[in-house]
Amino acid sequence: MGELSAGARKYFDAANYATVTSINPDGGPQSTVVWVRTDGDDILFSTVKGRRKHRNFARDPRASILIIDSDNPYVYVEVRGNVTMEDDPTGSLIQELSRKYSGQDWKEPEGNERVIVRVTPEKVTLRG
Repeated sequence: MGELSAGARKYFDAANYATVTSINPDGGPQSTVVWVRTDGDDILFSTVKGRRKHRNFARDPRASILIIDSDNPYVYVEVRGNVTMEDDPTGSLIQELSRKYSGQDWKEPEGNERVIVRVTPEKVTLRG
């Protein structure tokens, strides 16, 4: 299992945008920009049930997350690992992330069902 060093963790704790990649049914990659935070060595982000990444992770839990230092785009951290998902009926994670990244409360569209996606690292690479 991979661990986040203090050097890697600081990029996830700051308001840097991350790109998460899942695997489509045809084997091709599917990438999305997400807001993230850490929980121990795990990386958390929020998605909506039924979206492509949710369906992809339900089928194949392998993930890659790339986060780039907003001050120096040649510094980045890549985390490869496996996903677990849990329901977030109150939307607590998306609220927390919205405040972190935008300074505002999140307004969830009616009918959306939020899920917390947890990536447990197997490999962590820090460059720069």
